[in-house]
Amino acid sequence: MTIWTPTDDGYVDLSSHDAFAGGAPHNTFARLRRDDPLHWTDYPDGQNFWSVTRYDDITRMNKNTEVFSSARGIRMEDQTYEEYLARRTFQETDPPDHSQVRMKLLKAFSKTTMAQYEDDIRALCAEILDAALAKGTFDATKEIARQLPMRMLGRVVGLPDADLPWLVEKGDALIANTDPDFTSHVLDKMDTDEFRMMPFNSPAGAELYIYAKELMEAKEKAGDTSGVLNMILQPARDGSVITETEFRNFFCLLVAAGNDTTRYSIAAGIQAMCHQPELLAQMQAGGAVWETAADEIIRWATPALYFRRTATQDVEMHGKTIREGDKLLYWFISANRDDSYFDDPFRVNLMRNPNRHLSFGQFGPHVCLGMWLARLEVTVLFQELAKRIKSIEPAGAHKFLRSNFVGGIKELPVRVEAA
Repeated sequence: MTIWTPTDDGYVDLSSHDAFAGGAPHNTFARLRRDDPLHWTDYPDGQNFWSVTRYDDITRMNKNTEVFSSARGIRMEDQTYEEYLARRTFQETDPPDHSQVRMKLLKAFSKTTMAQYEDDIRALCAEILDAALAKGTFDATKEIARQLPMRMLGRVVGLPDADLPWLVEKGDALIANTDPDFTSHVLDKMDTDEFRMMPFNSPAGAELYIYAKELMEAKEKAGDTSGVLNMILQPARDGSVITETEFRNFFCLLVAAGNDTTRYSIAAGIQAMCHQPELLAQMQAGGAVWETAADEIIRWATPALYFRRTATQDVEMHGKTIREGDKLLYWFISANRDDSYFDDPFRVNLMRNPNRHLSFGQFGPHVCLGMWLARLEVTVLFQELAKRIKSIEPAGAHKFLRSNFVGGIKELPVRVEAA
């Protein structure tokens, strides 16, 4: 049984969120990789852009931050310079500014540090899975995938457990700001100018701003100097300190990215198990599969569908001229299905090795800080799930986010037989 069902005829509008509501338009990306790998894409709501779809092109360009800059935004939607300054995080900067912030956080999110959380993650997975599997039939995104990432991030960052459900809700409203199931302020359906200085142009950003300020005031009053949030407030090597706005934007980024990307990787992995029954048997056999399974599940999911860059000079590529100031979208979802690099990319191969997928934005300075935590969470979750079930199958149609920025299964009805 195939996992992937084509949802497009090869000619969808990549600027449309509706074009992704049935899943990524893989036929369109395959056509572009073959026929037009640097494609000029019309964008009715702003500046037109280049779509970059081949694996080799994206890996090469992602390294070249001098020519292809993050410092004018990372999303398709355009913004004024004033809005950019108000919303930016270190994601929207280039070295050396990016590197300066990154250095403060590398230790906190290193592989060694994350490994210390394995027991915590395993205990959380056991609690979450036991509650979900007892129901027999349930929404795996809601009952499993949505639960683990924020609860774990709360421990890493140092957030009160009682606040986590509210933070998940606000994180959803931020990063899924084009889906009416997650926000009443749908970006392309209404006037959101009132919130144009807030992350993701969302009122949830304003609420998270207030929360972050009150949280740090409470930590300061209690003398609590532990955790990632305190690290980001420390002076850099040159003595500079992060501004209040930059701190609040960073907090919003943690809440949104730390929650959604791992959630949708877990959901995609469970969906794959429903349609490729051999995956459960491979997981139950254990051994070497756990060295490679997480990366394959994350490749399959590719939660961040693209990131934007802006050209700082004219560049010739594929017989075309990218002009200074042109907007480019690196479609990671396309690169991760590029059959010139990945063998049989539309099947999940838990033993795929090597697997240099682009889901973490590799091959450049912006590689995801949270990748070690994400890998560990995915590995442990599926280890614990495989122990507890004899079978898993679909119990209804799954539904995708309405978003061309974050790709994910927002509803995943499944039926399980417990072991």
